[in-house]
This record gives sequence, structure tokens and C-alpha cells, in this order.
Amino acid sequence: MIEKIVHNDILFALIVRTTFTADGIKFFTPDEFSQQLAYMKRPVNWRIDPHVHNPVMRSVEYTHEVLFIKSGKVRVDFYEDAKSYIESRILYPGDVILLAHGGHGFTMLEESEMIEVKQGPYSGDADKTRFSGIGDAGVKIRGMSS
Repeated sequence: MIEKIVHNDILFALIVRTTFTADGIKFFTPDEFSQQLAYMKRPVNWRIDPHVHNPVMRSVEYTHEVLFIKSGKVRVDFYEDAKSYIESRILYPGDVILLAHGGHGFTMLEESEMIEVKQGPYSGDADKTRFSGIGDAGVKIRGMSS
């Protein structure tokens, strides 16, 4: 299952649930995204030809992040660029989320392990602006829940 978090016609995030399956290769992101996310399911003995990646100059304006939920239960809260709260989703083991636009915050609902992938190099404090988020009482959970 694929969930898209869209607000004002902007894709804020894409969640690939652990239950998703498809044959072949499926790209979830548009070509212009600076972080690409795809799923592959290939049969035994399938080969991907050896290859190297050519140097290509790219411009990255915003950091896109991909999180792989290894264990636990994580609430992700979504915010507009103006820092106003939109809604939340719950992530479970095996889920993958691409964070593409807007702001976000996380609350661990259980002890959790995540793997994060994002563009570098890391710019330290210049890389993000922190702000106070929604209190638990104001959270609106949308989408899949367990």
C-alpha cells in the first residue's frame, strides 16, 4: 500500500507500507525529485548489470529524507513551511517514508529503530529550523492505524 500526504496540491510525504508488493521495478517519485525512491521485486537469478554512476552536476535546494522503520511505532506530524500543523500518520516496522516538502516531527510511541538516508553534505545548524510542534491533544491521525 502507498500513502501520499498531499496538502494544497503539494506532495509532503510518501509512505510505502511494509505490505506493498509489485513485480518488477516501481518508482514512486517524479523524475525531478532530488531524492529518488523505488521498489524492486525480481525473481531468482535476475541480474542487474554491473555499472558505475557518472558524475552529473545536480542542484539540491531542500533536503529530502527517507526513513526505514526497523522496529517500534512512530508518529510523524506534518507541517506547512509556515510551521502550521496539518496532520499525522503512524509508521510501523517495515514502513518506509520519503519526506519531500514542508516540516515534520516525530514521536516514538514505542521504543523504535530507524535508518535515515538524506542528501549531504550535512550543513549543521544551517540545515534546519526547529520550532514547537503540536501537542498530543491536538494530533489528527489519518490513514492506516493499528
